[in-house]
Amino acid sequence: MKSLLAHIRILRPLNLIIGAVAVIVTASILNKMDQVSVWFTALGVVVFSNAAANVLNDYFDQEIDRINRPNRPLITGDVKSRTALLLAIIFFTIGAILSFTLISTATIIAVVIALPLMIFYSIWFKGMPLIGNIIISFILGLTFLFAGAALGDLKTMIIPAILAFGLTLVRELVKDISDIEGDSKVNLRTFPIVAGVKSAWNLASVFSIFIGIGAIIPYITEVYNYWYLLFVIIGVEIPLALTVFLTMKSSTITTAKQVAKLLKFSTIAGVLAVWLGSINGI
Repeated sequence: MKSLLAHIRILRPLNLIIGAVAVIVTASILNKMDQVSVWFTALGVVVFSNAAANVLNDYFDQEIDRINRPNRPLITGDVKSRTALLLAIIFFTIGAILSFTLISTATIIAVVIALPLMIFYSIWFKGMPLIGNIIISFILGLTFLFAGAALGDLKTMIIPAILAFGLTLVRELVKDISDIEGDSKVNLRTFPIVAGVKSAWNLASVFSIFIGIGAIIPYITEVYNYWYLLFVIIGVEIPLALTVFLTMKSSTITTAKQVAKLLKFSTIAGVLAVWLGSINGI
């Protein structure tokens, strides 16, 4: 049982659930819930591809995780390195195969753009200042564009994709601050290491302000209804404001760990806000 739970945990189920919900929300926004075979296939692509990326990331991050996250399955020995690599290959393959059953635009987004970026991120880009953060944020935003393309309406999903990109970018930057000890010992060149913790916090604050302002625009321009505004204020604006406040008050690594957890909640809240905001008559 312990081994089974470890193999599930290495997939990062919460991240997979968020990805799956993003696809379902996309289908709901586009009024395509009746196209079950399409959105369910798209959901499978997202879940299997993200699972593969999560496992591959842990495979290449073992030296870092011995310091930053010693309880992860590969570090505790509950999952073997060879098994992790095999799982990543299998899941990437399944995700790619499933994507070929969708329309060509969705296939291109998945196979030509997203999958290579997932692999290259773990191998090369993770340790590059800001570039790694931008790539992982772009991949998260692509979830909405991919699902929209699969369902025949990519354009409508641009706003959710931008919101997901922005929130993820702030969170990834804050995560790099919290991981600075382990990252520095394996010679990664993340932004906090290159520019310093204070500069990284300041940049996260600047991003938070821009995203906070930008997140309100879809309501002002009447793209989404007042439910969007309500959930954006509660789940996005307040956490982003808290990020800025904590930057001014306590720019520490401990604070970064707390803020990173809070910003994951913001991503979920942002998805919920877009979904509720797109429903007419509520």
